Parts: sequence; structure tokens; C-alpha cells
Amino acid sequence: MKKVIASALTMVALSQPLFAADNIADLEKAARSEGQLNSIGMPDSWANWKDTWQQLGSIYGIKHQDTDMSSAQEIAKFSAEKANATADIGDVGGAFGPVAVKQGVTQPYKPTTWGDIPNWAKDADGHWMLAYTGTIAFLVNKDLVKSTPTSWQSLLTGDYKVTLGDVGVASQANNGVLAAAFATGGSEKNLKPALELFAQLAKQGRLSLNDPTIANIEKGEVEVAVLWDFNALNYRDRIDPNKFDVVIPSDGSVTAGYTTIINKWAKNPNAAKLAREYILSDAGQINLARGYARPIRSNVVLPDDVKSKLISAEQYANAKPVSDQAAWEKSSKELPRKWQEFVMINMK
Repeated sequence: MKKVIASALTMVALSQPLFAADNIADLEKAARSEGQLNSIGMPDSWANWKDTWQQLGSIYGIKHQDTDMSSAQEIAKFSAEKANATADIGDVGGAFGPVAVKQGVTQPYKPTTWGDIPNWAKDADGHWMLAYTGTIAFLVNKDLVKSTPTSWQSLLTGDYKVTLGDVGVASQANNGVLAAAFATGGSEKNLKPALELFAQLAKQGRLSLNDPTIANIEKGEVEVAVLWDFNALNYRDRIDPNKFDVVIPSDGSVTAGYTTIINKWAKNPNAAKLAREYILSDAGQINLARGYARPIRSNVVLPDDVKSKLISAEQYANAKPVSDQAAWEKSSKELPRKWQEFVMINMK
């Protein structure tokens, strides 16, 4: 009976926010015992997740595997599988964090670095918290594009195709639309100016339905991609640094973040919590910065070789964060329908 009570107390402790060193030791022990972590939407090439997975393996003996998918697909998977969960943790765009909580598919965990995370970047109960931010940028294949576009307006005068990705499904693509809205007089509430811009590209036959993955970019199937800056910089350097330009649109862009969500029905909940703990530690934050993402914790000191790879601060002059989260959440839900009505109808 004592063993049962002790086990129950341990489970209660591990389900609560952990701050004390002895509780962290308990979490590490429980995570080691699980020995496995199944993530979704956290591939090696995205924001340098690779180093975090390798370190969790070498330090704690946790094996890892990932299935890449979009933010909306991650939440849908948690919801559909429930107690038959095959995923423990996911990484979703900031706008999807509250959505996941409303759908009741997450469980909370506050890392020991909780106090270093700005209030605007976290859920008060610890269900979600941004780990890093990115800004929408253009990745331009200089072999295929004569003159590198530097603004959203300049896209309209080119002769190349623009690749945005799966609008309405992928957070990166959705934020590409929002960035264009910011640049063209729109807002979180009003995406119409951006939809009109992409409709013009569609009418010109210059809106590509290809997916801006590193594989497609490397094959030369993408001329101009709309991507998070951390993805654009990563893809550039992995393929050929001399072949691509990466620019932040001068007329406006959006800066937004990504958050881990831990599956309410995770088979390896402690490994998932330990992963979040590590991601928000100094080492985990530096890993993300090595993947060109900007850590959410401002008190992390980045090595010089990491800082030197980032885009100059001047290019971010007209980039801004989401100021009306409720409006953006509503617009995001409406975007799949509006994208079809305003943009896809014009595809040639």
C-alpha cells in the first residue's frame, strides 16, 4: 500500500510545475525510465532541433523520433488519437497554442526558467510558452531570379514564381499572409490587402503551389520562398550560401513565435516535460539560435559565432509582433475559406 501511495504522490508531483532541484531529479529519473520521446512537427532541420534531440539522447538516454506536420495537423492528431496517442509533444505556431488549450488536448508544465519568459509569450497555467521567435523573410534563388525582391510590392513586378506553402494549414504560410497584410495597410483583423496581393500574383500565373521545403528548394523548384528567417537562413547555408539571398521585406513583416505543446494523453509525459525543460534552458535556447531562431529568453548569452550568422538588426525595422492575438486567432480560422475565395479562384 505504501508503494502505491508513494507512486501516486510521485505522479502528482510530476504533473505539477517543477522548480526545486529534487523535483527536477525526479523528473529526470522518470524520463529516463520512459526512455522514448515521440514528437511531431519538430524535424531536425527546423530551428536546429537536431542538436536538442542528440543531447537529450546523450545526456538522458532518451530515444527520439519525429513526424513532420503542420500546427493544425498536430492539434488534430492529439484530438483524434486521444488515449491511443502516438505523439508526446509538438511544436506549433503561437496562435495555435490557445487553440490547443481550448480543444483540451494539452497538459501543463512550467520549466524552471519560467520567470525568464515574458508574460506575453506564455499561458498563465503553463500549457504553452514560446521558446523562440522568427520573422517572415524572402529566400531568393539568385540563379533563377535576376533581381532580388526586397519588399512585398516589388514581388508584383517580377517574372518569377512565389512559393508560400499551405495557407490555412501551416503556421508559416499563415504568417506569410499576415506579414503581407502588415506591409500593405492591413492588420490582424483585416487580411484583405494581403489577399489582394496574392490574388494579383495568382492572376499573373506567378503563385506557386509547391511546398517551400528544403528538398524542393535544393532541386531548384522554388524561385522565391516566403519563410521564417530561421528556415531561410538554415536552408541557404545547408544548400549553398552563395546561391541565395535572404531578406526581410522592407515594407513590413511579422515577428511571431512557436511553442511546444505536450499531449494530454502522452505515453511518455515525463520525457516530454524534460524536453520542454531542456528547450528553455540556456543550452536549449542556444541550440535554437544555432538554427537561426531568436530565443525567447533575453538573458541567454549567445556565442559570437551564433550571433554572426543572424540578419542585421536594421532589416527588422518594419517587422512587428502580433498586437491583437484574439483578432489574429479569428482571422486564422477564416483564412482557409478566404484563401480559396480570394486567391485560389484566380489560379492559372
